[in-house]
Amino acid sequence: MALPACAAQALGPPLQPERGAPARTTCPRRHSRVEAELAGSRPGSVAASVRAGPPRGVSRGFNSQPLLDEPLKASSSPAGAARTPLFALLPRGRRRRMHDLRRRWDLGSLCRALLTRGLAALGHSLKHVLGAIFSKIFGPLASVGNMDEKSNKLLLALVMLFLFAVIVLQYVCPGTECQLLRLQAFSSPMPDPYRSEDESSSRFVPRYNFSRGDLLRKVDFDIKGDDLIVFLHIQKTGGTTFGRHLVRNIQLEQPCECRVGQKKCTCHRPGKRETWLFSRFSTGWSCGLHADWTELTSCVPAVVDGKRDARLRPSSKDRRGSPNTNPGANSPSSTKARNTSKSGKNFHYITILRDPVSRYLSEWRHVQRGATWKASLHVCDGRPPTSEELPSCYTGDDWSGCPLKEFMDCPYNLANNRQVRMLSDLTLVGCYNLSVMPEKQRNKVLLESAKSNLKHMAFFGLTEFQRKTQYLFEKTFNMNFISPFTQYNTTRASSVEINEEIQKRIEGLNFLDMELYSYAKDLFLQRYQFMRQKEHQEARQKRQEQRKFLKGRFLQTHFQSQGQGQSQNPSQNQSQNPNLNVNQNVTQNLIQNLTQNLSHKENRESQKQNPGQEQSDGNTSNGTNDYIGSVEKWR
Repeated sequence: MALPACAAQALGPPLQPERGAPARTTCPRRHSRVEAELAGSRPGSVAASVRAGPPRGVSRGFNSQPLLDEPLKASSSPAGAARTPLFALLPRGRRRRMHDLRRRWDLGSLCRALLTRGLAALGHSLKHVLGAIFSKIFGPLASVGNMDEKSNKLLLALVMLFLFAVIVLQYVCPGTECQLLRLQAFSSPMPDPYRSEDESSSRFVPRYNFSRGDLLRKVDFDIKGDDLIVFLHIQKTGGTTFGRHLVRNIQLEQPCECRVGQKKCTCHRPGKRETWLFSRFSTGWSCGLHADWTELTSCVPAVVDGKRDARLRPSSKDRRGSPNTNPGANSPSSTKARNTSKSGKNFHYITILRDPVSRYLSEWRHVQRGATWKASLHVCDGRPPTSEELPSCYTGDDWSGCPLKEFMDCPYNLANNRQVRMLSDLTLVGCYNLSVMPEKQRNKVLLESAKSNLKHMAFFGLTEFQRKTQYLFEKTFNMNFISPFTQYNTTRASSVEINEEIQKRIEGLNFLDMELYSYAKDLFLQRYQFMRQKEHQEARQKRQEQRKFLKGRFLQTHFQSQGQGQSQNPSQNQSQNPNLNVNQNVTQNLIQNLTQNLSHKENRESQKQNPGQEQSDGNTSNGTNDYIGSVEKWR
């Protein structure tokens, strides 16, 4: 059977037998078999390559035979033509395209080969590096050339285990402050939760002299009565976080009702439809956005009493003295007058302060994002300031994208000394009218007024001391939080990198706030130390009283049982013990002293609940001293 001309041309000339090969036979089947064997014995033949299989790294897949640039040579016999693969009959260009397609299918094998070689190279590099390290440390005893195969495998296993542990640690503890890495947890089983939060020295050296009344803050807050907590929220001091704690994280008989998607919560007194908290998250901005001390003290009584008309508020003549008077002397009286309303409600003002430089940078970043606080009323003396008294620093809708230099260059920027301005009584300096008094005198009056109002507030906290703020609030109002406060040391302000020159300029622009914050920090830490010492003394005194009470009960029981036994045989006891009457008198005196001691203890406990009535140490220890003296006399 003859092949077609195209097939014969593609196959080329027929194969010629080599020297020494058997001659052709007349049997076509045997002749084709012998010819195939001869073709397979040649090194470059198709049959040899097919028998040898695919090259290294190439899988046996679709058309896995190797490519040949030259056309295949096959026998001219029909059997040889039948055994020739169809892939060899294609043109060279199509065969290359088919080869590219096959290589794409073998990417998996290629990746495995690359991964194997990469790991081998990595192991080889680690071997040399670690070998060099060992040779430097241990000398020639740990040379890489002397390391056998088992040592290499063990070293590689240790390195892989270390890398795996590092990867697992990154998944478990992605942050830098991981709980597992805090070695302080292993130093003591009960760490102090109120340790130094600003990474400063734990020992505090006071700078100001405060009286016991300034340090002791104990508010008899009656949530079922008419008491009201008023939160003065200063911008960028962490007031939003603290305000959420007041409505969501405090233990109450009737907790605040907070609905999903709403910022305001309903904080009613138990059994009443009246609120006990005046803040952003309970009553909203009822007195204006971020109302200051001047606005709150004139607005809150009117809002609570239901008199929203501005004409019914107290006039400025009743609460403003002469500008030349000392604000430190007038502020306490005015504060005391403003802490109650006409309906008899008691107002307890609280606020949060922050480091002036951090607060200033945080406000600048907030203004960069588009904040304006245009809704702030700045009402003072019954009217808002005019555009001449309080000009604007920008002309557009907002001040977004402003650089820090432009933010500092505006002389009318309310961010400068904001904390002093919002805590002082602005009516003492003519509100926002700068022509009432010289600037130096105005700054002095504002600073003294802010210090006085801050000192006489029921409570104030510091953003840099979250746990201490929580502790003082709980001790002041006798209200406990559910979960502890969290100290965030990384904020937007901390991410701003400024040089020493810019920092000094910010401190110069906020020189009043810097002095106020130093005063507030000193007072805050002194109050904290005072309350902690008072707590330790009360706990120690309570333990001593418990021990004395148990000892007295034991002696009282012993003397009563002895007295009952002697009363059964009076004549015999009198004859045997002539001093019986004296012992009975001593026993009666001991019993009387014990009852007096118990009555004194009850009085002290009742007086602890009422901080306005305190007893001196000499009076409280009279019963105890009489009791000890009686015991010594009886002995």
